[in-house]
Amino acid sequence: MRRCWMKNHERLKIAILGTRGIPNRYGGFEECAEQIAWRMVDRGHDVTVYSPDGDPFQEAFWRGVRIRRIFCREKRLKIVGTLLYDYLCFRDAGKRDFDIILELGYVPAAFFFRLKRSSSAMLITNMDGMEWQRAKWNRMIKVFVRKCEQMGVNYSDALVADNPGIQDYLRIRYGKETVLIPYGAKVPEKISDRALDEFSLNPFHYHMLVARLEPENNIRMILDGAVEASTGIPFLVVGNHLTKYGARLKKRYNDYNFIRFLGGIYNYEKLTELRRYCRLYFHGHSVGGTNPSLLEAMASNARICAHDNSFNRAVLRDGGEYFSSSADVARLIEGNPDTTNEFWGKRVHWNRKRLKEEYNWGKVATQYLELFETLLQGRK
Repeated sequence: MRRCWMKNHERLKIAILGTRGIPNRYGGFEECAEQIAWRMVDRGHDVTVYSPDGDPFQEAFWRGVRIRRIFCREKRLKIVGTLLYDYLCFRDAGKRDFDIILELGYVPAAFFFRLKRSSSAMLITNMDGMEWQRAKWNRMIKVFVRKCEQMGVNYSDALVADNPGIQDYLRIRYGKETVLIPYGAKVPEKISDRALDEFSLNPFHYHMLVARLEPENNIRMILDGAVEASTGIPFLVVGNHLTKYGARLKKRYNDYNFIRFLGGIYNYEKLTELRRYCRLYFHGHSVGGTNPSLLEAMASNARICAHDNSFNRAVLRDGGEYFSSSADVARLIEGNPDTTNEFWGKRVHWNRKRLKEEYNWGKVATQYLELFETLLQGRK
């Protein structure tokens, strides 16, 4: 495979910034960096992923990917630590002879994109979602995030969007065209039911959601709907609840014993099993982009009910149901979705087929490499 790719393509030196390191122990961009980096190495390219110096993985290479550790004290210094880490990463990459700097996300990294003037590398930014819309941030932070978005657009040599809704937003607001490269997903062929015993669950006799417990993920809308439905079927809430908002949610639903806050579950196989055997899976994310947890739910054969917005519809299409109010959630729960009938069976089959064809990590890596080479050829 490497010889086939390199026969007609140059060996590129690629830096990937904007993550908390690989192998992935955190979230979406870390998974993206992991999955595309080793595939690019397999095709003969020189890839470096920037990582916090305190990351548990301390080897110099992972699957052929060079790991460059940068001073990071994000846990102790909070937003200041994040700013410092992104600054040091970008400054270091700018001093090295990379052909490509791929920045995954623009907050707060884009604040330092002016440093690119000292580098000959082409800068590509994955613009993520509309981060300034997050309800958890105060007005001042939202202004800063909006400024980062603007700087990301202005200083990047190319912009990547993982969702048509983000493409439309950037075109309308900034008049900028973007390259659509979706997120990827792993599609397991066999899914066991071992996790059900651990949580004392019966197949298809519980509902669930998996999300960061934040307002824009519509947790209250979903759980209010579950309360209105009055079915008493267990409802699993998977996500870190040891936060101020998590505490408010637990207090609000304290009297409803069927709502179970399980905390964060970071074992992918276990999450896949829980999603596979739930009666309905609720996805409430609303702040832009393609959310990895929606793709994971599709891969697990879940019967998905998603918040009705353009971003979720661009991914799920006709592969699930939609809600926009607690009344909609109650209606869906009160219904009787036969988990073996043709209605859901076709949707599950179609979701998995689309994942393999459109959200394939190998294809994603190829699309990034094609973009890199197009940019470099245009500069010659």
